[in-house]
Amino acid sequence: MKRTFFPALGLAFAAVCLPVPRAYADASLQPDLERRAVEAVIWGMPAVNFELLYDGLVASKGGWNQVVFWSRLPDWKNQTLTPNPGTVYFHPFFNTKDVGPVVLEIPPADIGSITGSIDDAWQTALEDVGPAGVDKGKGGKYLILPPGYKEKIAEGYIPLASSTYAGFAVIRSNLKSSSDSDVAAAVAYGKRIKIYPLSQATNPEPTRFVDAIDVLYDSTIPYGSRFFELLNRFVQREPWLERDKVMINSLKSVGIEKGKAFQPDQKARAVLDAAAKRAHVELDTRYQAMFSPPYFDSSHWSLPVSKQLVDATASNYADPNAYPIDDRGAAFSFAFFSAKHLGEGQFYLMSIRDRNGRPLDGSHTYRLRIPANAPVKLYWSATVYDRSTHALIRGMTVVSRSSLEPDLKKNTDGSVDLHFGFKAPAGEESNWVPTKPGSQFEVLFRFYGPEKPLFDKTWKLPDIEKSLAK
Repeated sequence: MKRTFFPALGLAFAAVCLPVPRAYADASLQPDLERRAVEAVIWGMPAVNFELLYDGLVASKGGWNQVVFWSRLPDWKNQTLTPNPGTVYFHPFFNTKDVGPVVLEIPPADIGSITGSIDDAWQTALEDVGPAGVDKGKGGKYLILPPGYKEKIAEGYIPLASSTYAGFAVIRSNLKSSSDSDVAAAVAYGKRIKIYPLSQATNPEPTRFVDAIDVLYDSTIPYGSRFFELLNRFVQREPWLERDKVMINSLKSVGIEKGKAFQPDQKARAVLDAAAKRAHVELDTRYQAMFSPPYFDSSHWSLPVSKQLVDATASNYADPNAYPIDDRGAAFSFAFFSAKHLGEGQFYLMSIRDRNGRPLDGSHTYRLRIPANAPVKLYWSATVYDRSTHALIRGMTVVSRSSLEPDLKKNTDGSVDLHFGFKAPAGEESNWVPTKPGSQFEVLFRFYGPEKPLFDKTWKLPDIEKSLAK
């Protein structure tokens, strides 16, 4: 009986078992490598977002355990993601890796007040501060603990266990109006914040405040190989969390491994560049999808962040059956920080379309009529951003309008008409925010000290309407 099939079988077996030539292996695995890199961008978005915020501090000539602030209302040079140009920002950046626990002192709400939150480097909320926070406006010493810290905490501190060594706080020193004197008062009040290592508690060094008012503070997301350089920096500094260990091997495949240098060659950088651009498209598609359903029936206003993500960032991802990485990636591609109790100190609504469902176009003019008796204890504001970067439109002298502005015109019924477009309607300059012709924009409406009519929707914000004239 002939057995000629055995040599053929042997050759087939050898073909499976013998090493594949490297060039062939690289070509065949490239699609998988690119997909892993795409997933790394989506997973690592809040971390890279944080690294960019820290780089802005460094560009302002600051460093860890210092406070970056804006000594006037910020202009377009504040290129963070959807910032509020109608408030005075203070961002303390902490790092416990070398100095141990860090104290962040928040002043009592006496001649001023603060709205803010403390986040770890994943931008997961540790706690809110100020009148809407755990100190309830009495002020307090928040003690930020390094990962795994087990020592006893002394009386008089509000301990916050951080899952990362580094992190920051987003603090707004609230304004009484946008006048120069009230802005200066808010700055002076914010400078009562203190940050120092617990080891210096008996005699802390003065807090260093770094003014970024004239700095191009750019934390817009770089969709290219630089994204992975920043992600590598984060991975080298921070501990692996149990929930993220599945990413260790995936990151290794794109060249990111703890304890090793990130050195992609030209070919690898091309793959990473392509992956970052692909991730950008996927994230933007998800961002647009999160405007449905809208906040109000038959409108285009929404908080484009899923409830699952809001719950997850507030609870430090306590639900073992939920880890909304895709939603998180989309959210931190257009914004920064998370609040512990969203809706107590502030609330947000975003719109990227007009009443007819068309994208907001900087070549046209639009009107937003804000009904009387807006449901806020403090103030409202409406800010225009570049749709492509989610940052303030570069070069614009006006980027926002708010209820704090003394020259804001009101209608006889108490409502306010805001106008968005490349040119101000005649006589409406004080209620106008300019846009850039030839590019799309988006509008974020903020409610500071939001009240019940916003949440039970007895007060509704109408859609943005395109004006008849171009």
